Amino acid sequence: MPRIKKTEDIQQPKKLKVVDVEDDINYQSENSSSPVRPPDTEAPILINPGPGKKRIADVDYDPADFSHEMQKMLEGFGADISKTLSHKKKRMEQLTQNSLKNANKKVEEIWKTQQLVRTKLQEEFSKQINAVYQQWESDIEKTKEQEEKLNNLFKQQQKLFQQSRIVQSQRLKSVREISEQFIMGLEELERNRQTQQTSLQTELKKEMQLLQKRILMDTQQQEMSNVRKSLHSMLF
Repeated sequence: MPRIKKTEDIQQPKKLKVVDVEDDINYQSENSSSPVRPPDTEAPILINPGPGKKRIADVDYDPADFSHEMQKMLEGFGADISKTLSHKKKRMEQLTQNSLKNANKKVEEIWKTQQLVRTKLQEEFSKQINAVYQQWESDIEKTKEQEEKLNNLFKQQQKLFQQSRIVQSQRLKSVREISEQFIMGLEELERNRQTQQTSLQTELKKEMQLLQKRILMDTQQQEMSNVRKSLHSMLF
């Protein structure tokens, strides 16, 4: 009797990967806005002094002191920017890892569900086809015994052959119907898989777009805060 081979070539889907998300977001953050830079050529800044303070114009103006103060201010900007970039990088990595974990979890759940349905369908098919084959073999054995017993009775033997052919035709028809049902089940399973995969990809794209927007908004808010702090330190 032919054996039914189980399909073991089902491969688990690969985990999703985010390609160059960090570079893309850093590129957007670098081109969205730039820190405040002092102009190359500008007249000395005159600040309205408060009560009891001397005006800049009233004291001796020393270009070296001004250059030194400007250098200190630029170094402070650089330190703030480095801290901001480090914080943004850590936040981006955390958000990206969370998104990847959620996406991979959904993919694994879908794959396990499909694997379970496929296994049940295959077991049911194997059970039904084995039952038909066993009945078929049993009928053949009975036919052989009847042929040996009724070898001298040609007419009866002819009738038995006709009955056997009818039974075999029915068995073949049953096998054909079961095979068609199995193929239809596989096709339906494949359509469901494609639909779920498309839905998952769409949802993943939406999550990635939302992630980029959130990171960009955080970057802009942090840069505006740094600019305000820098201006406040220059004026007060």
